[in-house]
Amino acid sequence: MKKVLAIIIIIILALFAGWYAFVYYTTYSEGTRSGELIKFSNKGVVFKTWEGEISQGISGAQIFSFSVEDKNKDIIKKLEKFQGRYVKLKYKERFAKVSWLGDTKYFIIDVVEEISPHFRNK
Repeated sequence: MKKVLAIIIIIILALFAGWYAFVYYTTYSEGTRSGELIKFSNKGVVFKTWEGEISQGISGAQIFSFSVEDKNKDIIKKLEKFQGRYVKLKYKERFAKVSWLGDTKYFIIDVVEEISPHFRNK
């Protein structure tokens, strides 16, 4: 009976590890989004994650929420510096959300500051 229980536990752990590897390493989509960086914070009770939002419209009707992994220290510093400015975010989308990585499926892999299209002609 102990041998069967051990095999079942090993199978369950292997299935979880396979699912996690698939979600973490497989990219569903990649792209860029531009907008005004309106929020960036480190939040959470058990798992602290970096979360942010950009506004993609004048009225703030289109909000893009994203996450940043803790290992991307340079991106975190840039986003803290660019708070309130117009930015272009390059992201990768994962298949599913994983609570200890972030609140969204969208993870930022690069950020650059841009000139706002609302003030270009002035």
